[in-house]
Formats: sequence, C-alpha cells, structure tokens
Amino acid sequence: MIRTLLPAVLLLLTVTPSAESQVGTNDSLLNPNLATVEELTAVPELGEASAKAIVAARPFLDIAELDTLLAAHLTEDERSALYRELWVPINLDHASRQSILMIPGVGDRMAHEFEEYRPYGALRRFRREIGKYVDDEEVARLEQYVFVPLGLNSAEEDDFMTIPGVGGRMTHEFLEYRPYVNIEQFRREIGKYVDDAEVARLERFMTLD
Repeated sequence: MIRTLLPAVLLLLTVTPSAESQVGTNDSLLNPNLATVEELTAVPELGEASAKAIVAARPFLDIAELDTLLAAHLTEDERSALYRELWVPINLDHASRQSILMIPGVGDRMAHEFEEYRPYGALRRFRREIGKYVDDEEVARLEQYVFVPLGLNSAEEDDFMTIPGVGGRMTHEFLEYRPYVNIEQFRREIGKYVDDAEVARLERFMTLD
C-alpha cells in the first residue's frame, strides 16, 4: 500500500530554511492523490464507487476538495472515521480553519493553536509549539497531517524526496533548473516531465525563496 504524507495553494513568497524535511512523517495514512483503486477500495469506509470517484477527480489540492466529493458518498461520521486512514496533507501556514478541524481529534482550541504560530518556517517549530499542549506521541500523530513548504532554491535532495510520490528522478529535475526566479519557471520546466495536474500537486509543497 502506498503510504505518504498527502492534498491548491500558490507558492508562498517567503524564505524557508533548508537542511530539514518539512513534510511530516506519514507512514500510516493513505494518500488519495497516489493510491490505486484497489488500495482505496480496501479502506473500510470506501466502496468501489467512492474509490473510482476519488481517482477520477484527483489531484486534490486541499482536504476540503476531497471532503466535498465524498459528501455525496459518505456521512459526516463516516468521513471523520475515514480521515484516520486517508488524508491530503495540509499547508500549516495557509490551511483554512475548516481544513484544520477535519484532522481527527482536533477541535477549536487546538485549531487555534495551529493558527497562532504561523508562519512556521519549519516543522521543528510545529513540534516545539504544539508540544506545549500535547505529548510527543500526539505531536507525531498530528504531524502526519501537515507540511511546511520547501524552498525551491534551498531545499536539499533528501528534503524533496519527502514529498509524496517524489523519487530520485523528479528530485534531480527540481535541482536541475535552479535557481528559480518565479513560479512560472517551475511550472514550465517541471511541466516537461508531468502533466499540469501533477505540476499543481507538486507546487503546493514548494515555496519560492
């Protein structure tokens, strides 16, 4: 089963530190943008019709997009249970309150804390700040649902490879065209290798630094 992290926002025009993975460790959540119909159908809350609808509609650039689609197939309680197994990662710096509240176990108080410390810059700040309110185990669980964008011009090879669905070949292409002077350059160069939908999916994990 493909396990990822997840989840359109435009590139953030801010500087992001390198030398650290900024996409959370996500070994237990299935990514709807990458999973096969068979993998999706195996999730208890999903049937074949729902699984095929997900594949036909992707990529999902926000968890709210997936939730809207699934509302035609599943009840609110069923969707809440589903998000313990399947998720589109959300941008810590820009996710809406609605999207944050979809994270299982997150209520208004914790959503407020997520928003309070923006911009994060790196996941280590998320761990430090949210660690004031919950233990390390819960911080690690929450981290699976989020990411902080990577600097296109500063992130290291290992950082890029934490992006769901990105391996060595695509990482090489990210590095090949540095320095990026604008987001249009990223879209143009990476668009030589993948279609527009995949470029949009990749773009949401990046920031122009």
